[in-house]
Amino acid sequence: MAAQEDVKRLCETLGKGVVGTVEFRGEHTLNVSLPTLHDALKKCREDLGYEMIIDLSSLDHFGDDPRFEVVYELATVDDSKHLRIKAKVSEDEEVPTATDLWPGADWHEREIYDMMGIRFSGHPHLKRILMWEGYPFYPLRKDFPLAGRPSEMPDVASTGVAPLEGGPFVTTAGATDTVRREPRAHVVE
Repeated sequence: MAAQEDVKRLCETLGKGVVGTVEFRGEHTLNVSLPTLHDALKKCREDLGYEMIIDLSSLDHFGDDPRFEVVYELATVDDSKHLRIKAKVSEDEEVPTATDLWPGADWHEREIYDMMGIRFSGHPHLKRILMWEGYPFYPLRKDFPLAGRPSEMPDVASTGVAPLEGGPFVTTAGATDTVRREPRAHVVE
């Protein structure tokens, strides 16, 4: 069964929960309402054989309502079918987690939460994954300034001499054998 047939089956099963479908260059996308999203994903996993979630991402349609959109890329293990499922999300809504269907969705959902601020209800461990806890902003939102926002964090980059430069642990890139080339404590004479 091809992804095109899966889209037809999902449209029949989910009814008005399907907002629209798109076929472009052989890729199939199913747009669903947020309340229908988990049911659509569950049907894909359990009935249609999409064993893998390849990617989960989000879009910021700044100025539109709903503002955000989540995008799920699904595939079969034998790579015979690919399906994209999208759902729009407003700023005050939560997306149902897909970790109960694909444990690999865990890190994707955490990254989306961390970078966009989209919350996932039912997620087992929803906390920041890239930014530090307590960081009040979401860097991938379109209203985030390119120069960044002021922070209480100290600058960690240094422009001075590296603390171990010329220190006891050095390598010799041009050495003729492995023993001389490997990092080790050299005695400075």
